[in-house]
Amino acid sequence: MDITKLGAEELRVITPTEEQLEKVKSSRQEIYIILDNILDTYNTGSVFRLADAVGAKKIYLCEGSETPPNHKIKKASVGTWQWVEWEYFEHTKEAINDLRLKINDIKIIGVELDARAIDYTKADYSLPIALVVGHESDGISQEVLSMCDQIVQLPQLGINKSLNVMVSLGIVLYEVLEKNSR
Repeated sequence: MDITKLGAEELRVITPTEEQLEKVKSSRQEIYIILDNILDTYNTGSVFRLADAVGAKKIYLCEGSETPPNHKIKKASVGTWQWVEWEYFEHTKEAINDLRLKINDIKIIGVELDARAIDYTKADYSLPIALVVGHESDGISQEVLSMCDQIVQLPQLGINKSLNVMVSLGIVLYEVLEKNSR
């Protein structure tokens, strides 16, 4: 399927046509992203851009996460917030329950530094899958972590204990793509 690739300048000003939206929707994979109380709107916008890049089907914005239309989200997403389906849930656990009801056999995987976490390269990322990332300082809430089927973490070799939420999510999403292309 041929999808026209647009640059940042075009994406910031374009309103997608129904035909373009249908092409994009048909190319999406059973990958879902759940943002558990992400406060930085630039992170949220960047997640939209990342979701578009990997062909994720939908983003769930939860708890305190800001929603489009928001100037900073629009800017950081370079317009991709128009292309990626999203939904807001007041509580992250409701988003997870909604996904479990709608999609059979979906795996919920938290990306978090946690005693229960395994190395992100060792996880089973077969689709359908939902990746959960959490608050920039506090991480994923314990209540939400307890709902995850698996928790993965990235190795941290330096003094800092964590990566930016969008960077961590990006690394794991590309691992998902890699493991599902085999």
